[in-house]
Amino acid sequence: MTDYQHHWKDGMPVNLPLGKIVCVGRNYAEHARELNNPVPDEPLLFIKPATSAVHLTRPIALVTDKGSVHFETELAVLIGRPLTNASASEAEAAILGYGLALDLTYRDLQSELKKKGHPWERAKSFDGACPLSPFVPVDQLPRDHQTFTLDINHQRQQSGDTREMLNQIVPLIAHMSSHFTLLPGDVILTGTPSGVGPLQAGQTLSLELDQALFVETHVVNASDT
Repeated sequence: MTDYQHHWKDGMPVNLPLGKIVCVGRNYAEHARELNNPVPDEPLLFIKPATSAVHLTRPIALVTDKGSVHFETELAVLIGRPLTNASASEAEAAILGYGLALDLTYRDLQSELKKKGHPWERAKSFDGACPLSPFVPVDQLPRDHQTFTLDINHQRQQSGDTREMLNQIVPLIAHMSSHFTLLPGDVILTGTPSGVGPLQAGQTLSLELDQALFVETHVVNASDT
């Protein structure tokens, strides 16, 4: 069982249980193209279970028994109110905070599942597949857009800007709530920009969100933990 608990960036716990993690695939056109995937006509949704969440502030334990593990850096949204068939204004009011996440993916396994027309869950929902940062309260970030970056070994690897999303955050949350109820403590992952690639033991990952949040972590072999 995961010992993950939501926290604010000042270290104080968020008094909400960890719920499901609702994700959208191919929300940046350049990322879809880099994996030779078609750009979807509507949001491509999938869910990671609570058991996939771990603290991004801790070392990432790399397990490669199912092939290479790829990183996908994403803006994470913490939901603070129940949402069912929400309007845009209701969805916006439900945003409690923003953070960063890594949507870890067994890329070889995902490719194999896609070829067979099977769901992706085995490649996306394993234990530890969603390292999550602490959250920044929504009132401490710009309302119109956010930017985020990932550096690996101090070299820029990914840069994200919410203005480049195919599905913007508020309408995306409203759309998700039309398919399944969102609850306080649920987390929304909003898609990754281009630049994804395999994790390797020994890497240092540095993630930043709008100069309001900085997280550094290291990749280690799971056998060494």
